[in-house]
Parts: sequence; C-alpha cells; structure tokens
Amino acid sequence: MAAAARLQLVRRHLHPDLKLSPTSAEGTSTSSPGTFRYTVDNSYLTPDQRQFYEENGFLHVKKLVSDEHLEIFREEFERICRKEVLVPGLMVMRDVGVAKTEHVPGQQAVSKIQDFQNNETLFKYCCLAEILKYVECFIGPDIMAMHTMLINKPPDSGMKTSRHPLHQDLHYFPFRPAEQIVCSWTAMERVHRDNGCLVVLPGTHVGSLRPHVYPEWPGGVNKMYHGIDGYDPSHRRLHLEMDKGDTVFFHPLLIHGSGTNVTSGFRKAISCHYASADCCYIDVKNTSQENIEEEVVEIGRKKYGISKDTPLADIWRFKGRLVQGERANL
Repeated sequence: MAAAARLQLVRRHLHPDLKLSPTSAEGTSTSSPGTFRYTVDNSYLTPDQRQFYEENGFLHVKKLVSDEHLEIFREEFERICRKEVLVPGLMVMRDVGVAKTEHVPGQQAVSKIQDFQNNETLFKYCCLAEILKYVECFIGPDIMAMHTMLINKPPDSGMKTSRHPLHQDLHYFPFRPAEQIVCSWTAMERVHRDNGCLVVLPGTHVGSLRPHVYPEWPGGVNKMYHGIDGYDPSHRRLHLEMDKGDTVFFHPLLIHGSGTNVTSGFRKAISCHYASADCCYIDVKNTSQENIEEEVVEIGRKKYGISKDTPLADIWRFKGRLVQGERANL
C-alpha cells in the first residue's frame, strides 16, 4: 500500500469526520464558495487588498516589521555564520559562485540558511503578531510554520549565480491545498533591482504547478534552485522594490524569482512559509515533484543517514512547527 494511502487510512480511523484534501500533486488553484478564492472572510484586510491579492497573488505591506526586530535577526544570523550558535537541522548554503573562490569565514561565505525553526531567536520572526494577523487572513487561525529562510544574497561573482530562476514554491511542498499556504518575505534592508529584488509574474497564481528543472546557466546554478521548465516570456514582470521592514505575502503558485546582485554588499531578507494546520500531506511519486523529492532525500541520506526510501512528506513532518491555534493534520 502506498504511503499516502496508508496515511489517509490512519487519518480516517483517528479522525472519521475529517475531510481530506485531494492528493493531486498538480496543485491546481481551485475555486471556493464566495467572492474571494484566496483569502478568508475577515475584518482586517480591506476589500481593495483582498481584490488585489485575488488578481495578482501577492500583497506588499509597507514597514510591517520593526528595525529592532530585524537587527536581532541580523545579529543571530551573524552568530550562526561564525559558528557561535549550532542549530539542529539547520542547512547552511553557499552560492555556487562563492564556493568556487577562496573560502572566506563568517557571513561572507553564506548565501542562505534555511530550516531555522529550532533557533528560538530567529523563530520569533514566524511568531510576530504583525505578521500573523495578515497570515490568518490568507489561511485561517490554525497556523503552522513549515519552511524558514534567511537569505543573504551575495555580490555576484560575474557568473550571475546570485540570481534565482523563476519558480513556484509549491514545487518544494508535499502538502495541499495551495490556497491554505502563504509566504511572508521581509526585506532586512532596502531591496532594489541592483541588489536582486524579487521579480513576480502577477496573476500566475491562478494556474497549476508546472514542471521544474535546473536551468542551463553557464555559470552554474545553486543547489535546489529549480526553475520552471518553460514559461511565457511575454508575461508581464514586476520588480518588487522594498524598503527595510516591508513585507510581501504571496501565494505558493505565484511564479517569481530574483535578479543578480551587482552591488558590493549582501542583500538580506527573512521569510517563512505558513500553512493551515488542516493541510494534508501528499505522495509526490510519479509527479513533477519527484525530482525534488529525490534530491532532498539524497541530502538527508548524506547528512542524517535517513533511508533512501523515505517519502518527502516524512521529512517535512520534522520541519513543521505550530505557531498559532491547534495542530491537526500537519
């Protein structure tokens, strides 16, 4: 019996009244009753904000996170880079362009850390009331933090490896439905086109999950930086220039990426993908997500000795952490 089938059988036994979500890995954005498909009824978002997210798949909120909080996160990141703090399960990543040059200690050698859910200082970002009051508008009151990152986009080495290919975040996630997932992404300093701001394709959240592969870039591609395998190059692009503390919330099917950092400094941002605790894990075998499953499991095998037959969903079960409300399926 497949892992997903076993999981559903157990859930039906433990929770006979639970309505399970479809287990299709395609992740097509589906309609729900009411005027708005992508936000829940609430009194916090304005009708204009809800309509903008409905049409575009993202919402930019100015000055949402304080300078004081961002400096705390910056200091903790630097401590981690100096190896003064060890975080269980944390992944420290280097830009492929930086990795090919002489090793430099500290944050100069780190392009990103992810899975910081076991670091109480950085995890405070995921629990900020000013963030959660928006998150609840998208996915409801029972909130899980599923994927955490602090991105330290480096000055480009000349090989354009600091850019991030256009992609959909749902490609990485073995849980559904897509409408109950949202990302918060906060600029830790001014983000603009020169240092590699986010690029979004407005309205693409209404589509389905596309196949992703490594792009064939001459300078190389960073580990797990998959990109959409073919997209409409004529689709309108928007460069999201943001000030320090600005936060953008976006749907996991929204096509987005980021540009090359042509400045001499690093471009920092902190983010968390949230999901409703009512989401369900799916089996991604024989789907377009199988390539990311194989890659993640291989990393887990080398780093933690997990079995090569471990489903992607089992790995994500260890990443999720309850932020608000009650933990149900995830």
